[in-house]
Amino acid sequence: MRDGSLVYERKGFSVKKHTEIELGSSKNIATERSVFSLKPVFSKVDRPFLILVLVLLGFGLMMMFSASYAWGLNSGDGYFYIKKQAVFAVIGLAVMWVASIVDYHNYLNTKVAFGFFIVMCLITLYTAVAGTATADASRWIVIGSFRFQPSELLKISLIIVFAYTGAVNFPKYASWKYSTIPYAAYLGIAAGLLALQRHISAVLLIVILGFSLMLVSGVPLKTYVKFVLICVGLLAVAALALYFIKGSFSYIEDRIAGWKDPMSDIQGSTHQTYNALLAIGSGGIFGLGFGESRQKYLYLSESQNDFIFAIVCEEFGLIGAIVVILLFSLLIVHGFYIASRAKDRFGMLLAAGITIQIGSQALLNMMVACNAFPNTGISLPFFSYGGTALIITLGEIGILLNVSRQARVKKKR
Repeated sequence: MRDGSLVYERKGFSVKKHTEIELGSSKNIATERSVFSLKPVFSKVDRPFLILVLVLLGFGLMMMFSASYAWGLNSGDGYFYIKKQAVFAVIGLAVMWVASIVDYHNYLNTKVAFGFFIVMCLITLYTAVAGTATADASRWIVIGSFRFQPSELLKISLIIVFAYTGAVNFPKYASWKYSTIPYAAYLGIAAGLLALQRHISAVLLIVILGFSLMLVSGVPLKTYVKFVLICVGLLAVAALALYFIKGSFSYIEDRIAGWKDPMSDIQGSTHQTYNALLAIGSGGIFGLGFGESRQKYLYLSESQNDFIFAIVCEEFGLIGAIVVILLFSLLIVHGFYIASRAKDRFGMLLAAGITIQIGSQALLNMMVACNAFPNTGISLPFFSYGGTALIITLGEIGILLNVSRQARVKKKR
């Protein structure tokens, strides 16, 4: 970024932003100029994508209510979870709307924000100070009755930082200094902190996200392959070390053992997986009907959260499962379509990163529910109970809508 600055010119009610990106040495400079005004705020939104998101959100709220009713009733109010989730959904829609009209270029150079979220993740390591432990995992910051999960914010900040790095460093990708080292540094810090939180699902997600964005950003294939091989070697060494060093990471072995044999400890470590498989199997082709799940009656723990897809399968059967998979598939396809039409590299990488994150999370959640992947405690976007995740996801959708909106305005011109 020349001089690392953005120059704004105001003319009446319009705001023009000129961005100059240096694409080589001083003798080989290309300038990319994009002009923005307040007109995109009032331009038409990407209606098919918005409708798809609202359908997913509506279906998700409906299933969250059904899956959580018995657990809420056990605590005295069957509507406890859905009332809170409905509030989160309204807040999330407001955040989505704001994100859809705020120029996504305002997110450029967010290293300070990324550092802030890293600090929050560090704070959660000290449960006695600011976090609460769930299943021996400290992932929350609690302030009175308010609590949130900083790892959700860490994901989107990582996407933004990676997109910024890919947009600015692309002309210099011939050097490892610009093509791989920055990504490795950001990814290593985030993954290390999340691993200390025992938040393996988040570690897996950001690793998938990081490697995918490196490839999408245009890192030379030979460099990318070498980097992947180095990471695989380091991972093998780490796995070998964990094998000989028993301690805080031994639960990973338990998860893998439970994945291999879900019948091995149905009263303990494989309780969730076993009951999820019972729910999926009892649904058959057409399901038992909405609200007719049996496993949600305190048999399947976290039925309203990590294993809500099993309740979908039980109540709506194979048909319902296929519908959910198709909806997420359409979301992913349209997300990549928005990325392909973005007006600049930063917008393309931003849209691609958000799409990859939501799609990967949905896929992993459904695989866990079917025991096609070890239990990682990962939520299903739009469906699982959780305020932080829902609000952040809808905020990400707003950014996608903003990228799409600006691409449409550019095309009309």
